[in-house]
Amino acid sequence: MLPSRSRSPFWLALAGLLLFAPAARSQDRTLDLPLGDPARRERTAPVLLDGITATATGDLLTPAELAARLDPVSLLLVGESHTDMEFHRVQLRVLEELARRGRSLLIGLEMYPAGEQASLDRWIADPALDADAFLTLSRWYRNWGYHWEYYHRIFRFAKAHGIRMYGLNVPRAVVQTARREGLEALSAEQRALLPPRIDTGSEEHRTFFRAAFDPEGMHGDLSPEAFEGMYRAQCTWDAAMAHNAIRALREASGERPLMVVLVGSGHVAYGLGAERQAKLWYDGRIASLIPVPVYDPKEHRPITATRASYADYLWGIPAAADPLFPVLGISTAEREEPQPLAVIRVENDSVAARAGFAVGDRIVAMDGTPIDRKETFNRLMATKEWGDSARFEVRRGEETVTLTPIFRRPFEAPPAPCPDLPAAAEPAPEAQP
Repeated sequence: MLPSRSRSPFWLALAGLLLFAPAARSQDRTLDLPLGDPARRERTAPVLLDGITATATGDLLTPAELAARLDPVSLLLVGESHTDMEFHRVQLRVLEELARRGRSLLIGLEMYPAGEQASLDRWIADPALDADAFLTLSRWYRNWGYHWEYYHRIFRFAKAHGIRMYGLNVPRAVVQTARREGLEALSAEQRALLPPRIDTGSEEHRTFFRAAFDPEGMHGDLSPEAFEGMYRAQCTWDAAMAHNAIRALREASGERPLMVVLVGSGHVAYGLGAERQAKLWYDGRIASLIPVPVYDPKEHRPITATRASYADYLWGIPAAADPLFPVLGISTAEREEPQPLAVIRVENDSVAARAGFAVGDRIVAMDGTPIDRKETFNRLMATKEWGDSARFEVRRGEETVTLTPIFRRPFEAPPAPCPDLPAAAEPAPEAQP
């Protein structure tokens, strides 16, 4: 997912800190960088609502035409903003059209580590396994945390069509060790989960990575050493997902198999993330597609183009100002052992900020349920709708404080209407008898 002026879970997760943070809502900062393919990086490509742009040629395509263009491709990376349903609708449409085209599909998933493969296989093979049981079996709210409803149609499509799904990620400890201590500090067991080579030497990728940070956020003042640790972790993450996707693709049966990887747009942009790592050990055809909102609700202006090297295909989508489901607006320290969750960041103008949460608070309970791990918090948050409230018991120093956030979105006035609206049409005359 692309970072933005609102705090991006993608970057917080890299630091091993993510609990729950608002989704990216403004992507323009990374849409127009002179990076990636030399043949395209000096020009732009148009973005059209409900249109698909082939950035190599500027052609506007229908979904069926896109599927035909992808005939030679064996690895397709489709970017997403995790809490924007429009991105997930595009992902489903791509899968549907490729299935109609007769492709033998595989689906690669960022949210699951490869160790959850048995749960994913059972989801596809066992018709009696319903969604609730699957979420528990696969530890959805431990592995991911975003609301299931953003993804359920994709998972149900795969189940109905017998399309195998693959966990592509690695355990958090692997990425955390790479970040904090370096790749050389990985144990033999951890190193076995990764490809033989991980490229951490791309200056273009560093440029993109740095541009994606919010200069007013928690990472704007990182030391060079901390930045390099974050960047090293990102490369490890990209390489692991590419490695697992290609391994599954090579083991696949069927004619013309196509691995479709659903992953945050930050892993896809400019071909510098997972694609760059994959090319170290895979010579098959790779393509990328990223949905692009056609309007920036933060800046109140349309987005009509991106740099042509941003992705091989752009799909114009409506802008979503807010996530469909509530977010509290805090980040907490990631801990493996059960203990109250320590708040390390409170998003400005968030639900949490308005309720009085503070850095250093330790969350003890939510709605009477003890909170000692991320999964419990995520499950409880998944029951909330906008307009609901929650009751938190928070330890602040030696005191226990009760906070009652109400999940209300801040109102942002829409832009003023165009002053030159066309006059209303005259009513048609009634038919005469």
